[in-house]
This record gives sequence, structure tokens and C-alpha cells, in this order.
Amino acid sequence: MPASKKLAANTNKPRRKRTSGQLLYQQVDNIIRQRLIDNVWKPGEALPSEMQLAAELDVSQGTVRKALNDMVSENLLFRRQGLGTFVSEHTERRALFLYFSLVGNDGSRLLPESKILECEETDPTPEEIEKLELNEGEMVVRFCRIRFFNEIPTIFETITLPLEHFPGFGTEVEPPNNLFRFYQSQYGVTVAKAAEHVRAIAANTEEAILLGIKAGQPLLEIDRVAEMLDGRPIEWRISHCDNTNYRYVMERG
Repeated sequence: MPASKKLAANTNKPRRKRTSGQLLYQQVDNIIRQRLIDNVWKPGEALPSEMQLAAELDVSQGTVRKALNDMVSENLLFRRQGLGTFVSEHTERRALFLYFSLVGNDGSRLLPESKILECEETDPTPEEIEKLELNEGEMVVRFCRIRFFNEIPTIFETITLPLEHFPGFGTEVEPPNNLFRFYQSQYGVTVAKAAEHVRAIAANTEEAILLGIKAGQPLLEIDRVAEMLDGRPIEWRISHCDNTNYRYVMERG
């Protein structure tokens, strides 16, 4: 096991404000979660043992274990039997299937390929300001891409990111197929969860051309806001999906 970093019980910037009635394991959760936000432990790195954490924080091992269990259930951490607890990484398949909801009608899961159509740094629209909770004067990176399954164009996406967290994105750095893994490795941004809203829409003329379908054909729209570990929104994505040969699933693993 790699040498672990000492966890300082410094809560100057807690994720959630403590209250006198807050359970002890929740306070431990706050401290460990803040260490994840501050990148004290990198993705894939081992945390100190439960015994070490308990000694450093002056709590029982059971209290530490309960806090860690909560973060394991959120997929922020994972365990390896006999080795300990580790910070989760957005590997290719994990990032895709935790946050990607289309599978083949036969239940098959394919890794899509992507093609960037355009990418720009720009002022945000009012809706982007609302979705990403931007402050006045903040700029965004907005880009569009097509996603292919078996070389067939299937999804048209528009993605918006706060430029503050992604300098050089799309200009100095070419966005890859797997964005969440890229956010984590290139910018130190870990997507902790995402909220989706789904509805049916009709394909417009541009989408019909890009996806090789007829204008007016039904598409599935997935409107998703992804959040960082501290709960701040970090990505707004609109996906228009031709689900003729695919279905939407809601499980999260």
C-alpha cells in the first residue's frame, strides 16, 4: 500500500457547516470529504487506515467506518479487500456507465466515439448562468459534439463548463471522448453526482442532418447538471438522442 498522507483535523473550510446536533460520523464525513475536495488524496490513492484516521480525529474506528461507508455508497471511495479504501477514479467504463443512460435494446453496453463540432469560450446565456450558478462576469466553455455507436451518429450534445475551472479547454487542450475522466486527470475536477431531466422532443432540421434522420422524428432529450464533490455545478449537458435502437435506463452503479 502506498504511504498514506496524514489527515489533519482542520475544518476551516467544511463542506457542510457543523451544528451542535450533528452526529459525530457526519463531522468525520465533513473532514474527509473536504480532504477529497482539496486533493489531499489523488484519484486511485489509498486513504490512511481506519485505525489511523480514528487516532488522528480522536474518534472510534466504528465512527470512521460509518463515514467511509457513506462515501463508498456514493462512489466517491471504493474498497479493495485486504488493501484498504481508495479514492474513486473515473475510468473509461466507470465514468460512462455511472452517468450514461443509453443501452442497446438487447441490453448491450457499447462505448461510443465522439466528434467535436465546435468549441468556444464565450459569455454565458441566462440559462447557463442559472444552471451553473455563475457569478457576474464569469465566462464559459461551450462545445457541441456528435456521439457514434458502431459508427452510426446517435447523440447530439451541447455541453457548457465554467471557464474558471477549465482554462485552455478546447483551445490549448483537445477534449477527449471520456470527459469526466479528463476533468479529473487534467483539471483535478471530480464529478460526484448528476441530476437528469428527461423528455421527448422532435428533431429540428440541424439535428436531422447531423444524425441522419428525418426532421420531426422523436428524440430523447436528457438535460443533466453534474456537480463536484462540494456540491457546486460543474457541467450542464443537453443530449438529444436517437433512441430507435437504444433504450434509456435509470440504474446507477
